[in-house]
Amino acid sequence: MEIALQIVFLVVGFVLLIKGADILVSGASSIAANFKISKMLIGLTIVAFGTSAPELAVSISSLLAGTTDMLLGNVIGSNIMNILLLIGTGAIICPIIVKRSTVAKELPILLLISTALVVLFLDISLAGGSNNEITRADAIVCLLFFAIFVYYLITMARKKRDNKPEKPEYKLGKSFLLTGLGLAGIIGGSQLVVSGASTIASSMGISDRMISLTVVALGTSLPELVTTITAARRKETDLIVGNIIGSNIFNICVVLGVPVALFGSVSPKSFEMIDLVVMLGSAALLWLFVERDHKISRIEGAIFLTIFAVYYGSIIYGALV
Repeated sequence: MEIALQIVFLVVGFVLLIKGADILVSGASSIAANFKISKMLIGLTIVAFGTSAPELAVSISSLLAGTTDMLLGNVIGSNIMNILLLIGTGAIICPIIVKRSTVAKELPILLLISTALVVLFLDISLAGGSNNEITRADAIVCLLFFAIFVYYLITMARKKRDNKPEKPEYKLGKSFLLTGLGLAGIIGGSQLVVSGASTIASSMGISDRMISLTVVALGTSLPELVTTITAARRKETDLIVGNIIGSNIFNICVVLGVPVALFGSVSPKSFEMIDLVVMLGSAALLWLFVERDHKISRIEGAIFLTIFAVYYGSIIYGALV
């Protein structure tokens, strides 16, 4: 009976996610048109931070429950899925054109912050210690990085206006209302999906690393996945790239930084170096793909999906043997 109820939660959660993402993309695009702000900026802020809210809720809950592996796995797994699965899927649906400013500014910021996370996580080992951990000081560093990123966004918003303003689909009040409703649907649906999937996985005796990197990461990345597919079908590729970059930065700086800064250090035990390598490597590969021609082709999208399948195949295989 319990499993059947969790399956119902999953189905209801998926419905909320799909409809919420559709409403969110419409509302966010209309806000950009009303203010004559670029859709890239909207993707980096409203869409990115809103769709990352489930990760923040899960991280705080997992830390309070003492499951620190769930906290780090949520961040690492979500960032890997955002690039390999989401951008890969989006590029298969519609090749993604990336603006020159994104290649020159936003992507290097993501690479810098991703590298900082790896260094902060490994700093004790690099200094000769026996355990890796994220301390409260490390979390404060992450939050400072985020403050710099927000300052950059504010500066960009003041300077940039959409060179080709389009007629808003909705008036400003309705645009904000739709965006809020979309975010509510996404957050609520994601919580139902994660709750149901985690309960089912736990009943099967799967480890925290396995659950967090797969079930929880996929569940909390579903808002970004559905938003990516919806935006790709609408050919709103600025929203796709902005959403992913903003979400990954938010995950590292806020989803990890806020709970640790509030509640103290975490020392995950079951994570392997390969998890950090894939997270940082996927961000580097994204930059390499777009640095030359400012585009993510269907072939490059297929490469992302192949790496995703190999990495997660190895995780599942390792859990089964």
